Amino acid sequence: MGAPGSGPELGSAPRHVGTAQPPGTGWERLRELWHRDELQQYPEETINIIKATFSGAVIGWVYGGFPAFQHAKTQYIERSQAEIFHNRLDAVQSAHRAAIRGFLRYGWRWSWRIATFVAIFNTVSTGLSVYRNKTTFSHFAAAGAFTGGLFRMHLGLSRMAAGSVFGAIFGIPSGGLLMAVQKLAGESIQEKRTRERRLLHEQKLAEWKARLNVTKADLEEIVNNTQEGTMERDIEKIQELLNLPNNPLPSEDRN
Repeated sequence: MGAPGSGPELGSAPRHVGTAQPPGTGWERLRELWHRDELQQYPEETINIIKATFSGAVIGWVYGGFPAFQHAKTQYIERSQAEIFHNRLDAVQSAHRAAIRGFLRYGWRWSWRIATFVAIFNTVSTGLSVYRNKTTFSHFAAAGAFTGGLFRMHLGLSRMAAGSVFGAIFGIPSGGLLMAVQKLAGESIQEKRTRERRLLHEQKLAEWKARLNVTKADLEEIVNNTQEGTMERDIEKIQELLNLPNNPLPSEDRN
């Protein structure tokens, strides 16, 4: 049995209950962005980055694939005027195969570019907002400038500067649209995360208090049973067992 004061006090919550306040520093908030919570779920910002990247990939594939589909089909029909096909079905299938090849080739080119742009843009803007614990237009402008410059970096300094300017111009209306959606929802992502953290803390604290009450009730029951003479009855039973005659030895049985 431990000495008094060796364990946590009954009036103070244990460490696993945590606190309702968000992390105090920006680096702690960034670290929390890429770790799962107690429910094994990633933060909403991380899920939004993944969703936006996937949506960008689909939009890019559609944007680059469908025009390429029509263009490849038209070009194949124009170039194959002198070719001889077995029947009309063979000609139609050949044109469709050429169109599908164009759809896959150019759709993939646009898809991975737009998905990468969206992923970098959202990661930088979200990281700035989480680090500073607020959302402003400058975060989206900086994210757009960084992403645009990164995409044009291999073309030289002048093209990289032009890409940064284009990215900043693109980032400001995108950020304004996102902030307008948050305003219509009634709370920002930071406010929602703080509210969910407080609710989770209150739930865990209530569970801990309920378990503490059960423990206290069990202890009181044990004490009451002891006071009612249960221990004395157990001692009497043990004494009766000790007073029973010993079993005869095997040699005595044979005699």
